[in-house]
Amino acid sequence: MAATPQREVATLAGGCFWCLEAAFQQLKGVEKVESGYAGGHVVNPSYEQVCTGTTGHAEVLQITFDPAIISFDDLLHVFFTIHDPTTLNRQGADVGTQYRSAIFYHSPEQKAVAERVIAELQAEGVWDDLTVTEVKPLDAFYPAEEYHRDYYRRNPNQGYCRAVIAPKVAKVRKLYLDKLKQPV
Repeated sequence: MAATPQREVATLAGGCFWCLEAAFQQLKGVEKVESGYAGGHVVNPSYEQVCTGTTGHAEVLQITFDPAIISFDDLLHVFFTIHDPTTLNRQGADVGTQYRSAIFYHSPEQKAVAERVIAELQAEGVWDDLTVTEVKPLDAFYPAEEYHRDYYRRNPNQGYCRAVIAPKVAKVRKLYLDKLKQPV
């Protein structure tokens, strides 16, 4: 989706796209979230192909947002709150290049903001280890299959949702109360 003068698009990879989707859907100014794949060499990959780790793609979330309400900087701070950017090609039990930490920027401005935010958080000592988050231009985004969309909302009692996604959503609600669409 192309950005308009009033809207921007961010593409982020931080492990399972279900986790990212559920967290970012909570935020004011976020108008659309779409799970998908980016960063690889296979055109229009399937979930099954991406899971093999041979496509080069990461599970990503593409976010359409209103920068007058929420900035790219704000989105990145949420992003770095809900995943571990210091583990190479893994998030928790999810292991493989498809679960890497990456920011696929859409403009030179997004690249500059991403590099600045990473440097600031690193300098603040937010993590014990160095970040391994890739900052790369977005070449292509491929939407995920329909059954991946709105996964948490449709399956809140599924084991993975309760054990992994719900705590991330709760963390966003607690730390970013002023940025929520509907405070809880």
